Formats: sequence, C-alpha cells, structure tokens
Amino acid sequence: MEGILVRTLFILQGAFLPFTASISTSKPNIVFIMADDLGWNDVSFHGSDEILTPNIDALAFNGIVLNNLYTQPVCTPSRVALMTGKYPIKLGMQGPPTYGAEPNGLPLSEKLLPEYFKELGYSTRAIGKWHLGFFKQAYTPTRRGFESFLGYYTGYVSYYDYILQDTYQKYGEFNGFDLRRNETIAWDLVGKYATDVFTDEAVRLIKDQPANKPMLLYLAHLAVHSANKGKPLEAPQSEVDKFKHILDPNRRTYAAMVSKLDESVGRVVQALKEKDILENTIIIFMSDNGSPTFDDSGNDFPSHVDVGISPNWGSNFPFRGTKNTLWQGGVKSASFIWASDLQRNRRVSKQLMHITDWLPTLYSAAGGNPAFLPKNLDGLNQWTSLVSNKPSQRKYVLLNIDEKQRYAGIIKDNWKLIIGATKSGTLDGFFGVTRPRVQYNATAVLYSMAGRAVSRLSSGLPHVTIQDVLAARYESVIRCNPSENGTQTRSPCPSGAACLFDLLADPCETVNVAREHVGVSAQLYDMLKYYRRLLIPQTNQPFDPTANPTRYNDTWSSWAY
Repeated sequence: MEGILVRTLFILQGAFLPFTASISTSKPNIVFIMADDLGWNDVSFHGSDEILTPNIDALAFNGIVLNNLYTQPVCTPSRVALMTGKYPIKLGMQGPPTYGAEPNGLPLSEKLLPEYFKELGYSTRAIGKWHLGFFKQAYTPTRRGFESFLGYYTGYVSYYDYILQDTYQKYGEFNGFDLRRNETIAWDLVGKYATDVFTDEAVRLIKDQPANKPMLLYLAHLAVHSANKGKPLEAPQSEVDKFKHILDPNRRTYAAMVSKLDESVGRVVQALKEKDILENTIIIFMSDNGSPTFDDSGNDFPSHVDVGISPNWGSNFPFRGTKNTLWQGGVKSASFIWASDLQRNRRVSKQLMHITDWLPTLYSAAGGNPAFLPKNLDGLNQWTSLVSNKPSQRKYVLLNIDEKQRYAGIIKDNWKLIIGATKSGTLDGFFGVTRPRVQYNATAVLYSMAGRAVSRLSSGLPHVTIQDVLAARYESVIRCNPSENGTQTRSPCPSGAACLFDLLADPCETVNVAREHVGVSAQLYDMLKYYRRLLIPQTNQPFDPTANPTRYNDTWSSWAY
C-alpha cells in the first residue's frame, strides 16, 4: 500500500539520485555487513562503555547512524525481507526461523536482491549465513543470484568445528557439518575461527575484484549468534583476556566475539582502501534482530531455550524485550550506512526505515531505475532522503503479524501498537542491563583501521574530530525515564489486549496509552487488519527425518530432489 503509492510519486517527481563518488563515475561497490543477534547496547556508538567497538564506531560517526531502522524479530524473516524487499507475511515466512531438517525455504518464485544487481552488471558474492532454505539445491545461494558463496546453509554453527546440533522431539538429535565453498564441503577450514574465516574471504574477494566491475558483497556473519549447547559462546582466548573488567564469564566471552566482529569491519574497510575503491563503496552495517539476552544477574534466561534460540549474553538495554519479540529490543537494529557522499552530511538519523527498504534504496544508489522494480515491494527507495537529509519516504512500518502466536505490531509516525505476546510474555521485560566498566576512547575510534582508512580519502571530505565523535555518540544514546525503565519484568499491556506507546515521549515502551488515545489505536488496528488480509499462512513444515546428516557423510546437505 504505502510502497506502491510513495514509489510512484517518487519516480514521477524524478527524485532519482544515484551514488556519485568524487573520484569515480562508475557504479559503487556495495558491502552489506549483517551481524547476527547483536544487541542495541553491544556497540559503543550507542553509548555502551562495556564493549568498545572502534572500527564500527568510526564508520558510524563518519556516516549516518540509523537510529530508527527496524527489522524482523528473528533470523529467517529478516533475511527474507532483505532479499525480497517484501514483508515476510506476503510469503508465508513470518513465523519461526527455518530449521535444518525442515523442507522449506524462500519461495523460488521470488526474485532476490543479487539477481537485480547482476542485471546492473555487478559481481555478486555471499559469505556466512544463508538460512533461507537448502532442502533442494535450487534454494541455495549460488542458485539464487550469488556467483560465489562461502558459508553455511543453516541458522548457526559452532565457531571452530562448524557443526550444527538440532534436536527434534520426534527424531532426537541431528549433528552435522555445515560449511561450503559454493556447493563443495570445506573440511579444510575446521579449527579456524569463523569470524576470521569469513573476513579472510571478504578481503580476498575485494583484492581479486576486477577494477572495471562493481561488486555486491553480502557478509552475513555468524557473530554474535550463540553456538551449540554445552559451549554456546566461543572466541580466541587472547581476545577474551582483553575484557577482564567484565565479571560474568559468559558476557566476557560474548564481548570478545563482538570485538572480533569489530576487527572484521576494520579489516574489510582497510582492504577496500588498499584496493583504492573505498571512496566508491557504500557500506551498510546492521543486526538482523535484537539479542536473545540475559537477566540482570547474568544467568541464562531459560525461556530462550524453549524457542530453540539460546541466549548469547548480549544486551538490548535500555529497550524492552529480546529477539523473538516486537518490542524495541527485538526489532530495532543497531545500524549505520557509510559512503563518501554521506560523509559530507554525517549525522545521527531519526528517519524511519525498514529492512525491506535496502533493496530499492541500494538499487537506486547503484544507478538502477526504480521504475523497473516490481510494484508490489514493501520497501521504499530512501537513497535521496539519506543523501540529502530529507524526510523519510516511509510513514509506517509493519513489524509483523504472526497468526499462530496471535501476535502483531505496527508503527506509524511516533505511535506503536502491539497486540498479544510471545512465550506468554516471558520475554517482555528489560534484560541485559550493563554498567560502565571502561572509559570510552574516542582517539581509538579515529585511529582504528576503519578510522584511519576513511580519514585518508580525498581532501575534500570533512575530517571527524574527537569532539565530533563524542557529540555524535551523545546524540545516538536513547534516554528513558529512569524511574520506570528496568523495573518492569512483564509487559504493561493487559494479556492479549492492544498496547499503544508514544515512542517520541516514551522510547522504551514503559507506559501503555491505549486508553488515552483510542482513535490512534483504532487507526493502527485498522492498518493491521488491512495487512492481515494480505497474509499468506506460515509455510513452516514438519521436520523430515531424511534430512539427518548421517545420511550425507555427516553434513547438512540438500536432500529433496
């Protein structure tokens, strides 16, 4: 509805502004870095003094911090939205993430993001997590528009041995290896740390990329998703030792995992600079959803295990909720976009965006004509809004409708409506509270790998100072009512009833104002009813015992032909 109307007006007005790098008239390279289960409070550009992320911060503060970008509440739906530009409800993919033994995937009738970019002359490369189906080979990344792939098909693996352990009530535990180069099992990488492996591949692809051909690089990290039970968190001990100020051993290891992710970002930016293509590159960083976090004592929060998603000891604070919820902690993504054009207008943005917007936005930035995109996309072209700091093209976001859980949410302007709850409301509190442990080091941001790389671009670009970093960081922090935030362990909404929040006055969802604004609640409820009519029932399938890796040399492999 909104996508069709706004896109038509946007095209008619001629608001089509491709990327224009100052040193090149060629199409921009696009590097899309997706973190997995990273919490809002786990990057220091949002104000956390517990885990410092200097490379991530350097790009964020030299670009646009996207403080109002929403995603889906869990892994597979977020990737569906990114790859198609559509709300998952329109494809039956709005429910739980796809399991290893589940014969399901993103419908083959859908044209995906890399296919659009191949038509624009791009090399298309995928690294890391797929999680969009593999029960038939036709669903795998190299059959869906990516020219190469190094990664895993399932939802997560261990960081050193690349094993996924899935437990099924009817069939028991399935254990299998899941790491491939294209469609060939990559046994030789066993024992190498996943974040390093994926970063090495990204650096190699950047170095080998022909100078006359643009590249779309999709780097979907395993980090910082938890791994298998027994040892859910893994990082090199040398990295863990850097975080002795964190008392909880799980949170300490998690911090090391975040640190390696930050290092990865720095190495990728450095490789782009050494290739002399950084100034003609757009970099996006975001988390696919919020963190499945921990309670205030640092102990495992057991209800996460019930949904098959183990906690990773991340933090969404000061937001309410976790991964698998529609609270801000579940669907507001830690994210930014950097490009040399955007560096001239760096800022902390409150422009409303949704993960579906990336397909038309990047397509436009790459010189594609938005008129050629399908008219039924839900994503909106936000490129001109980002470059020129104009109002967002988006006025509302459908967060999700889960017809089985009877759980839905929508945002319009500053209003957010939530109906129902997930897991009986046990994920609705404030979790993952962290406390300052080290002093923020703005100098380390400027002299990080990424900070040095972007500061050495053409002299026409503005240079960020320590004062700029501190000012932007202060603006990026979400501040809530301290007398209310963190004290509510359950939802302020009556069980199953509609809950309305004014996100401008109450960004942490502490006060239900549905009774005071009956008209607003009714309007948003009508919008949900409209989308409910467009919903395709969830396509999740019963688990198939023939997917057992023991049948395929102990690997997770396509099994249906």
